[in-house]
Amino acid sequence: MTETVNADGNPIRLGLLYPDTRGSGEDDYFTLARRIDPAIRIGLRYVPWPEGTETAHLLDAPGKRDILRGLGDAAGLQAAARSVRATSPSVVSWTCSSGSFLHGLEGARRQAQLIQETAGVPGTSTSIAYVAALSALGITRVSLGSVYHPIVTDELIEFLADAGIETVHRIDLDARSDRELASWDGSRLLDIVNRCSSPAAEAVLIPETALHTAVHLTDLELCAGKPVLTATGVTLWHALRLIGVQHTDSRLGALFEQADQPASA
Repeated sequence: MTETVNADGNPIRLGLLYPDTRGSGEDDYFTLARRIDPAIRIGLRYVPWPEGTETAHLLDAPGKRDILRGLGDAAGLQAAARSVRATSPSVVSWTCSSGSFLHGLEGARRQAQLIQETAGVPGTSTSIAYVAALSALGITRVSLGSVYHPIVTDELIEFLADAGIETVHRIDLDARSDRELASWDGSRLLDIVNRCSSPAAEAVLIPETALHTAVHLTDLELCAGKPVLTATGVTLWHALRLIGVQHTDSRLGALFEQADQPASA
């Protein structure tokens, strides 16, 4: 099989920075990368959770939100980006939704810039990838299958609004942990789509990096009758686009059917 290469002819190596909840959803990114091209290599580094996470279940909703926001602090991202350089990545993505969108659109852009400066290659995040994906598809109205507490979903909706995206319908599942989310199967994902879909929406967003969605992308879109953008899908799509790689494959959903679209957010 011919090895996938980026615009300068070098093999594709993706650097992912993932929240340090080991054994949750990080394997989904390897699964989707293999479906895109088995030759793609992923270098993974973990970003530590902030102090106090061990008692998060005792905190109120604002306290939990602050922990999620703290996960995206500069020091942790910088350390992980510095470490992932050893894998010789072509691009590095902060593979976390809440740890990026809770900093706001400009804050998420600053995170991406910090990663780029530290790793020495293009940097992005899952939240930035969502904005880029919606722009590439020409979508401005979405329904939101949020696994978060409503106060966290509110901030995601504000993040999207700042990028010109209107949320026309939402659900708030308030899941207990990443490991719980990682155990949700295809039927649970289809239930999310059914519950949050709206005729007024042009796409469904399921923005959680712990979910296993790679093998369900086509089924989710058949259920919704419109694009369904998952964290796994947008993260890898945007990382590849940033380095000039366009992979079109109808088995991977509407986003991967797009060609010659801008990659920037």
